[in-house]
Amino acid sequence: MNLTLALRLGRISNLPTVWTNVMVGALLAGGGLGDARLPLLMVALSLFYVGGMFLNDAFDRDFDAQHRPERPIPSGQVSARQVFIIGFGLLAAGLVGVALASRGPDGLPAWRALASGVALGAAIVYYNAHHKGNPLSPLVMGVCRVLVVLTAAFSVAAVLPTAVVLAAIALLCHLIGLTYIAKQEHLDRIGGLWPLGFLALPGVYGFALAMHTPVVWLWLVLYEGVLIFALNLLRRRARGDVPRAVVTLIAGMSVLDGMVLAGAGQILPAALALLAFVLTLVLQRWVSGT
Repeated sequence: MNLTLALRLGRISNLPTVWTNVMVGALLAGGGLGDARLPLLMVALSLFYVGGMFLNDAFDRDFDAQHRPERPIPSGQVSARQVFIIGFGLLAAGLVGVALASRGPDGLPAWRALASGVALGAAIVYYNAHHKGNPLSPLVMGVCRVLVVLTAAFSVAAVLPTAVVLAAIALLCHLIGLTYIAKQEHLDRIGGLWPLGFLALPGVYGFALAMHTPVVWLWLVLYEGVLIFALNLLRRRARGDVPRAVVTLIAGMSVLDGMVLAGAGQILPAALALLAFVLTLVLQRWVSGT
């Protein structure tokens, strides 16, 4: 397998959104930008993400053979067995990374972080194996991202602060709306629009944060702008609009993370989250985000 193919299978263009999820969990739980655990957690949870993307192609190989024959497995560029082995290997490597990042003064990993990491791996496998035709799959995908936040948080704290819990709920709502759209991407159209109502809830939370911390307005306006742009694509429904809305909303996770970080007074990390948003959009032009 060459590097280009591996990057395509791993959807590496979306990794900056994983990094901002990690920042939300670790920083709101009491960590800092200078904490040596932060980059290790970013690497570890990136391995979970890339492993999950490999497994997505492996489990979807029959579906892709009918609807997306250009994907690496049905086009014969790589075998399903090889993709399965790499995918599960990356999940295992990610869990080792979490164990290393969450070690306490006694040298032992934090059991809560390990348990959350195991749950994340299980959720990733369950989603990939059962998401086709499963009406609850948007919820399961949202849980996967929530577990990224929780794993990062438990790596630096034994108890979850309220800010982490609220941030996780906001992210879950964003992912439910996003995944509902992505499930119908191959149709290049959207059926009922009611699940997209979940996308409104993070904005409500952002408004509450902005009332306390006015600087949050900047991130809130940007986040709402991302939503309006994506939803306008869905309303127009021209050819290619649904996939474009999907990748825009994926990148928009970093804006949401920035909004939450700004609400906690973490202005520099919040600014870095905006850079992650831009980086994701740039990388999506190079490697498809879906």
